[in-house]
Amino acid sequence: MQRIRPWLPTIIAVLALMAAVIPLLLVYNLYNSVTDMASSGVQQVSQMAGAMSTQVAQVLHPTPTILPDPVSIIHKVRSLARLETIQYSVEKVITAESRQGALSFLVGDKLLFVAHGTVIAGVDLQKLQPEDIRIEEGILYVNLPEAEIFIASLNNEDSYIYDRQLGFLTRGDVNLETSTRRVAEEEILNAALEDGILEQAQVNAESYLLRLLLSLGFQEVIFE
Repeated sequence: MQRIRPWLPTIIAVLALMAAVIPLLLVYNLYNSVTDMASSGVQQVSQMAGAMSTQVAQVLHPTPTILPDPVSIIHKVRSLARLETIQYSVEKVITAESRQGALSFLVGDKLLFVAHGTVIAGVDLQKLQPEDIRIEEGILYVNLPEAEIFIASLNNEDSYIYDRQLGFLTRGDVNLETSTRRVAEEEILNAALEDGILEQAQVNAESYLLRLLLSLGFQEVIFE
């Protein structure tokens, strides 16, 4: 009769225990996986439902756009005061003379004056009145004051007498240069006006104010 080894019952017991435990472990892992999947699905559905609820709320109850009233616009625009929108630098050559005639070679005075000046134009927004602004169907209508000349001045440092011719018997007309500078200032202004400085000043003012008024929330601004 064959002798039974003493360790064989132990091995059999261990194998039997493993056979009983392994199925339990498999069932436990499967349960945890199903639970995690279900929890993740519920969380995703909850997030989707929350996002959809927010979108529906935005559609049904949109955030209102609050536009300023004309009085508020007047105060904001008037704070800009005299809006300078363009500057011209002008050079003019002026010829001035006095005591000309048959004896000019004796008492005559003639000079050639090179004038440099500056002309600044813009819109005086202090002149804007409440009736100049109105809102109709969300559109802002603005009637701006006309552009005007703010400064027309002669730059005395850059202006100079290029040439002066005096008669043999005179030291020159003491008032000739002064009157020439006055005429030069007028000529500088006229040159800027002829070049369309006021029209360009108006265009620039409207362009600047358009950006300002659109930033207040208006979708369309019309200058009349």
